[in-house]
Amino acid sequence: MQVHLKTLGCRLNEAELESWAEGFEAHGHDIVDTPDNADLLIVNTCAVTQEAVKKSRQIIRRAHRRNPAAKLVISGCYASLDKTIRQDINSIDLVVDNQHKDRLVDIALRELDIDTMPAISTEPGAAAIFKRGRHRAFIKIQDGCRYRCTFCIVTVARGAERSRTPAAIIDDINRIHAEGIQEVVLTGVHLGGYGSDIDNSLMQVIEQILAETDVPRIRLASLEPWDLPEGFFRLFENPRLMPHMHLPLQSGSNSVLRRMARRCKTDDFEQLVTQARREINGFNLTTDIIVGFPGETDSEWRESIDFIERIGFSHVHIFTYSRRDGTRAATLPEAVASEVKRSRSRELHRLTRRMRQDYLVDRINETHQVLWESRNENGYQTGYTDNYIRVQLADSHDVNLEHRISAVKLEGVAEDASLMYASLPD
Repeated sequence: MQVHLKTLGCRLNEAELESWAEGFEAHGHDIVDTPDNADLLIVNTCAVTQEAVKKSRQIIRRAHRRNPAAKLVISGCYASLDKTIRQDINSIDLVVDNQHKDRLVDIALRELDIDTMPAISTEPGAAAIFKRGRHRAFIKIQDGCRYRCTFCIVTVARGAERSRTPAAIIDDINRIHAEGIQEVVLTGVHLGGYGSDIDNSLMQVIEQILAETDVPRIRLASLEPWDLPEGFFRLFENPRLMPHMHLPLQSGSNSVLRRMARRCKTDDFEQLVTQARREINGFNLTTDIIVGFPGETDSEWRESIDFIERIGFSHVHIFTYSRRDGTRAATLPEAVASEVKRSRSRELHRLTRRMRQDYLVDRINETHQVLWESRNENGYQTGYTDNYIRVQLADSHDVNLEHRISAVKLEGVAEDASLMYASLPD
């Protein structure tokens, strides 16, 4: 999908636009410079003056005139203040007010039912989960993929696996740590394939990074379940390696997994998760699921839903299957009807919200280390725990904790389960 983003007004609006761009790209969508051929138009409005209101309306109408077929999403101050905007401009498909604009990408994809598969389906969760910013940086350690999942075009798009040398990776980490970055994310198209071309391995390079860098927090991006060697979880005994893993499942039905050419059966996946939860303190698990893969029957869907619920993920990235020329899946028969895919997607979204709520409630009274990332004008500060739970201090503080890492006690869950409330030790 192609997305065009437009803003006017303050620098904050511009910063939000950049964040949305990263978010859509993380879900596999392309950001385009003009609205003419876009599938989705996003306008971040302003209301600081009446002229800004006028310009906001003009931009909205002009964008629709140039591309009336595109979905149109509006946010920002004018959109939040004028509750009749959709009646006045009936071309608008969705309004996301300022209170929820930090989740605009997820809201738009869900409400407009356009959360389609990403272009690089072997690693759809990595960028989606980990936001690059002043506090966290991606370290690309490899490119390419050797596998042939039937839904994925990555082999054509990215080519053979290519690993960076450990020395280059370590130099990058030490450099950005010296610049103030507190957390790095090791990422690649096929992260678990690191070292296949240079007589090395992911486990070896992680051990070397832990030995030769001092950056406080190291995360792993998406990892295929079959890539984890014996003894891998022992790495997490080092507290600098964060206890969160994104293991793409894609389906909870073995017959669907066979059609996808996935190399991990559900029993293998469940045994792996059981071991990780036993050996990694505070372990948090997230995953990806493709809804409506060709030939997915009602019984296979029920099998998948039951397995997902039994495993109990804290979050699921849900991708509605879309045909992609050049993949084996594009030639498979028995395409699932659009209305069936929408219904299944809604069901999985409901289950995901419930699993996340349950996971967060179970974390109440736990103590975790948090890297603080932002502080609003009221003094409320937010950040992420070691196991990647977004938290907000329950009370405002005069001291700005941004860039710092500190211990907190988790005390409650937000109504929408988007974060947990926490307090600092006395």
